[in-house]
Amino acid sequence: MKLTLYHGSPEIVQRPEYGKGKEYNDYGQGFYMTENRGIAREWAVSAGTSGFVNEYTIETDDLNVLDLGSEEYNILHWLALLVDNRRLRISTPLMEEAKEWLLDSYLVDLGFYDAVKGYRADDSYFAFARAFLSNSITLEQLSLAMRLGKLGEQFVIKSRFAFDMLEYRGYDIVNSAEYYPKRKARDEQARKAYYEILEGNKDGLYIRDLMKGGAGSESI
Repeated sequence: MKLTLYHGSPEIVQRPEYGKGKEYNDYGQGFYMTENRGIAREWAVSAGTSGFVNEYTIETDDLNVLDLGSEEYNILHWLALLVDNRRLRISTPLMEEAKEWLLDSYLVDLGFYDAVKGYRADDSYFAFARAFLSNSITLEQLSLAMRLGKLGEQFVIKSRFAFDMLEYRGYDIVNSAEYYPKRKARDEQARKAYYEILEGNKDGLYIRDLMKGGAGSESI
């Protein structure tokens, strides 16, 4: 299957380079794209600075793609990858214990995959994940916050083979005055949804329950 993908950036990126990029992004080092052009436009800009949406195509039939949205995975697999790659401030012994349990129980080895498809964690969602690890919100609250916030999905190429398969199709200029307010509104929507969920039903499984094998944890 051929996918059309977009990369929002302050720069025109005709030839993404294998081995470049920050190691502490959501899924580690790789080239981050999305199938949603509108989301890519928001990612391309910052306050007062316009950017570019670079367009690519890739044939996925020969790629080994980890799809974290498939039935065999759940939000804890995504969270394990996030805390393994992102810089997480650990402030309590419980958070340290929870992080180690999550990595031992749910971490997927990305070394077997050419690409990863999964959630994108901006600053708001990273804060939500940290709240879950600190036992402040339930798994159900975390899942609901992420669905309501519409943070979007990423398609990240990881292997040299995947980089070689990527074909550049051109770019569009993105106006910051138009798309930065949309980016800011999305973040505010995520925070609003999160706080509304916090004020709602607090029943459910907390990280401490999961670590102890609490009732219902086997069905996650």
